Amino acid sequence: MSEEISSILKRIKDLNREILTYEESRRIMELAGIPLNKMRLATNLKEGIEKANKLGYPVVLKIVSADVIHKSDSGGVKIGINSEDVLRESFEDMMQSVKDYYPDAKIEGVSIEEMVKGVELLIGINTDLQFGKMIAFGIGGVFVEVYKDVSFRLIPVTKQDIEEMIDEIEGKKILDGYRGMPVVNKEELVLLILKISKIIEENPSIKEMDLNPVVGTEDGLKVIDARIVLE
Repeated sequence: MSEEISSILKRIKDLNREILTYEESRRIMELAGIPLNKMRLATNLKEGIEKANKLGYPVVLKIVSADVIHKSDSGGVKIGINSEDVLRESFEDMMQSVKDYYPDAKIEGVSIEEMVKGVELLIGINTDLQFGKMIAFGIGGVFVEVYKDVSFRLIPVTKQDIEEMIDEIEGKKILDGYRGMPVVNKEELVLLILKISKIIEENPSIKEMDLNPVVGTEDGLKVIDARIVLE
């Protein structure tokens, strides 16, 4: 699996690209054994309706474009779509909103995704010029930049490092089933962060990785959105 990941990254570098597509980023996660929500790609509304009907409502609709960096800010994410009529309306509204925000963006299509509810977390990678590769963990979702509740460690990390990272965030109580939220399986969370660290150790050409949100559900963790940037 690690050889296939390296092969994908090499091909992208050979094409003089730095940012992986949404589908490529998800493929990296899949090969590394990272749990993902169900997703289908569609190039137009008709195809999107067909795939949403097969996947089952409710679904989430996301724009697919390498040029759209901030999906939520540009209206490129629609959640809680529970019928074909709502999907039609959401699709048209999304396309217009994204074009207004990113007039020159090349739109490749949309992703139709399983809607997953639970505790929204963040796992990220960045490269510090002085210290090197660092891994981040914290409270995720759309309010990540507001709360900034994140802890950091240098890669590679150990199980103890990760346990300390989890204990350091201010919102750690939310992991224990706060106000009816699902209890996050911390052992599973530690293993997930270890897997992410290993991906970076084996593929240092990865400059940034943003997994947000990673949702803790009653059935375990699922990565909902992934973005990878190469050196």
